[in-house]
Amino acid sequence: MDNVNSGPRRARTPWQVTRSVWYAMFMREVISRTMSDRMGWFWMIFEPVAFVGIMIGVRSFIRGDRLVVNAEFIPWLITGLLGFGLVREGMMRGMGAIDGNKALFAYRQVQPVDPVITRNFLEGMLRSFVFLIFIVGGLMLGLDLYPDNAIRAMAAWLSLWSLGLGLGLVTSVAATLVPEVGKVIRMLSLPLMILSGVILPLNSLPHWLLKYLMLNPIPHGLEILRLGFFEGYQVVHGTSMLYFWLFTFTLIALGLVMHLRFIDRLKAK
Repeated sequence: MDNVNSGPRRARTPWQVTRSVWYAMFMREVISRTMSDRMGWFWMIFEPVAFVGIMIGVRSFIRGDRLVVNAEFIPWLITGLLGFGLVREGMMRGMGAIDGNKALFAYRQVQPVDPVITRNFLEGMLRSFVFLIFIVGGLMLGLDLYPDNAIRAMAAWLSLWSLGLGLGLVTSVAATLVPEVGKVIRMLSLPLMILSGVILPLNSLPHWLLKYLMLNPIPHGLEILRLGFFEGYQVVHGTSMLYFWLFTFTLIALGLVMHLRFIDRLKAK
């Protein structure tokens, strides 16, 4: 009787190897973030929830709800904060991904781009779960947090997720090669949140200033996300998802090219 296992074992394809690497790094990231502290799971969820709650409390004193057209103030603010947080965390987590996994680069299957992608995926899944918590909690409290156009809202959410990936790919290389870049980016995080129309409606600004602020792609994604939740919402003049995606694809392509160009220096750091 012939031995069916006697033949040579077929080599895995590059895609199978990549999937195995991503899965292993994803599980490593999950374990490191949850097992380093016995309340790791709690803080992963509570931290973004607490941040949004604090920002709602601060902005409520300013009474900015009168400036939002055809949208309730608190749901409008929540969608902006969570959407911006998705982009910001994709960028911030990407900066430390290479240094945090440099010991794994001894394996030839692992490339510097792998931890950036897996961290972005984990952060996006976490932020999506937090968003669902806010939607369910908002409905229980009587807030209008159910999207009027769920497909548009999900498309905008995935778009912001992609922008965070593009920023993470670029900043991971830049911050690893030039550490001062990471410090500058962290300093610009709060001003960027204000300039992106997260807590203050951009519609109230003069046109000459607005046209420069709209060079930033984040407001385009946030406005479409809000439009998905509030059907009659008046988006900021000049909002364009075409511009948003051109910017996002450019960032992703630039980040991948930078990873290819500096792969040896990134592994040697």
